[in-house]
Amino acid sequence: MSLKIAIAQINATVGDFAGNRARILDFAERARQQGADLLLTPELALCGYPPEDLLLRADFCETCERELDALANSLQGIAVLVGHPEKRDSHCYNAATLLNDGQRLATYYKQRLPSYEVFDEERYFDSGDGPCVLTLKGIRCGVNICADVWEPGAADLARAAGAAILLVLNASPYHMGKRERRTEVLRQRIATTGLPVVYANLAGGQDELVFDGGSFVLDSRGLLCCQLPQFEEALAVVDFVDGEPQPGAIVAAPCLEAEVYQALVLGVRDYLGKNGFPGAIIGLSGGIDSALTLCIAVDALGADKVRAVMMPSPYTAELSLSESREMVRLLGVRYDEIAIEPAMLTLGSMLEKQFAGLPADTTEENLQARIRGMILMALSNKTGALVLTTGNKSEMAVGYCTLYGDMAGGFAVIKDIAKTLVYRLSRWRNTRSYVIPERIINRPPSAELKPDQTDQDSLPPYAVLDAIVEAYMEKDLSPREIIARGYAEADVRRVVHLLKISEYKRRQAPVGIRVTQRGFGKDWRFPITNRYRDPY
Repeated sequence: MSLKIAIAQINATVGDFAGNRARILDFAERARQQGADLLLTPELALCGYPPEDLLLRADFCETCERELDALANSLQGIAVLVGHPEKRDSHCYNAATLLNDGQRLATYYKQRLPSYEVFDEERYFDSGDGPCVLTLKGIRCGVNICADVWEPGAADLARAAGAAILLVLNASPYHMGKRERRTEVLRQRIATTGLPVVYANLAGGQDELVFDGGSFVLDSRGLLCCQLPQFEEALAVVDFVDGEPQPGAIVAAPCLEAEVYQALVLGVRDYLGKNGFPGAIIGLSGGIDSALTLCIAVDALGADKVRAVMMPSPYTAELSLSESREMVRLLGVRYDEIAIEPAMLTLGSMLEKQFAGLPADTTEENLQARIRGMILMALSNKTGALVLTTGNKSEMAVGYCTLYGDMAGGFAVIKDIAKTLVYRLSRWRNTRSYVIPERIINRPPSAELKPDQTDQDSLPPYAVLDAIVEAYMEKDLSPREIIARGYAEADVRRVVHLLKISEYKRRQAPVGIRVTQRGFGKDWRFPITNRYRDPY
């Protein structure tokens, strides 16, 4: 007995019902032509994920109902299991419905509603409490949705109800290590149920989240039978013979640097594309962060949609200018130089009376950053292109950034990329084609806001800084535990103090792409007003 199941790894857009429906229909027709009996879509594929407070609007849910009917009536020759929200009286469910021949044949309601990390599903949905088993060509298939399989229970109910195959709809956002973790979790479910699994995941960017796809099929022993690519749409048809999947194509996992870089490229492409921005503007500094951001933007959008602007001051090194010019030549992007010294002199004159008798300090340094931010935003307003900021996670953690200066912009591409990872990604990108001059990679990092300045004048070495930030912010270790790992108490105290007092800045930073298990965004809710002091 044979059942052919197709995986629709699609890039849905939140709220684009007509576009998402057309995408599902296109995948359904392609799957039908390949002989598939069933098409499995990702979680909430019809409305996009996560719809957030749109779910609180009655008109949004009503539109979804109409679009679900329209989808059912448009399908021909193939059944589709589609993810969608479903309103029933005063309840709203994260649902999956089997459509065939214009009919809704069965509906499953998600049982486990995650409210951790970036998830907030208990705010919007009610929990389902029972299994759903579909009979297709004599084979019984159980249905789960995403978080249902991350703990025991829902899959066991499907097995007890007679399922021989487990179909799982997912909108599982990317972070480093997530691909391997998903496979491990599903093997745990297989160990207790004995059910082979078809795992369909969303692919695409949605605000700070990136959904990496990487859909897969495991047999009843937990062996990988099919693996789709990451960070792109894909369709695969897997033949189940007597309840077991037959071997299919397996796309090899990329290295970590390649995986993270692809996530950043997809995040930029979809943020600008789905929001209708015609292009991107990046302020170059001659440093590694803006160089990496420029590469990502070009790879995401194409050189013709990216503009680089260098804004030298009297403290800008000649190396910064020469290497920036070389990099834009290699990438083929539009490049402009706008000196900021005239604006510095004008502002200095305007504020001379107010600053009289006061020593020069970071105020004058921040004025330079704010002049640059003003220029970039003026170009953005005039052209409609979006300013991509270039600050990394290390800087965001300790406030080594300027409000209304280098933080000014619309999208923070490397906001969740620690400085040490910035270097790794830059070196990896150069293995594909040489675009970041070596002198940019090898020079000591500097904001170049005063003579002979380097980042390590006021910060621990980045290898130390990043390790402390990861331990405290991502792993919730106490300062005591971090010190016990061998880090100097003075460094730990300084980094933790800076992290805490910089929260007000981070709240005003642009949204940025999340690639770690905890980024400064949806999954970081730290009070600005806070007198708690960690024990040492």
